[in-house]
Amino acid sequence: MIYQILDALDHAKKLPQAHAHCDIPCKIYDPVSAQLAALSVVRLIDIMTEASAAEPEALQTQNTIARCVMRKEEEAERVKQEIRIIWGDYFKTPHFKEYGEIDDLTHQIMQKASACKQGIHREDGHDLVNLVNNFAEIFWHTKEVKTVRRICPYPPSLEIVYPSL
Repeated sequence: MIYQILDALDHAKKLPQAHAHCDIPCKIYDPVSAQLAALSVVRLIDIMTEASAAEPEALQTQNTIARCVMRKEEEAERVKQEIRIIWGDYFKTPHFKEYGEIDDLTHQIMQKASACKQGIHREDGHDLVNLVNNFAEIFWHTKEVKTVRRICPYPPSLEIVYPSL
């Protein structure tokens, strides 16, 4: 009923429509969430590998692996979500012209994150981290912020892109 009343008022008064172009206040974008999620995927694969090597039949091992599979799924999906938000909301036509590879790179990230959800190959996780790092470098370059690659100070101790602030 409320909808009908508001709709009638809208048609009677011809109120102007407001359109938002992003989900959050503009300029609050950072690929670090995707980077941490990609690192988490690799770490979870490592934990599963370590646990299964110790006592693969033990109930505690099975519990650990089940929990890691669930978290790995969530983290890989988080990579996809964070990248989609930046790609869809932050990147604009001038960026697409200057960084023509961003569409293909985004698609590769989506595919690799799906591969990480489907399997337990560390190489897929490592590739995902590298793809997200490449995305982060482009993102920071659009903001004219230099980047550095450093080994992260926690497991899985892989190289990650940081902005040089």
